[in-house]
Amino acid sequence: MTEKDVVVKNRAGIHARPAALIVQTASQYAAHIEFKNDHETINAKSIMGIITLGASYNSTITIAADGEDEAEAVERLGQLFENRFEED
Repeated sequence: MTEKDVVVKNRAGIHARPAALIVQTASQYAAHIEFKNDHETINAKSIMGIITLGASYNSTITIAADGEDEAEAVERLGQLFENRFEED
């Protein structure tokens, strides 16, 4: 299992467009990928799960992946957060 903590850096948080981008990216990998915060764990390939996570500006999320391409998946998803979902 590979894990990485990321911070939501875009001011609008994770809304519909970033959620769709996350799901699109996560779905490219065979690994099982989850996002975790203090309150819940969701499937990163589920748009509804990501939206209901309610990740706002400056919140911390742990990306956890398990499978053959887990390291690559966590790295790529981490880049989305670092690049503010290409919004800023």
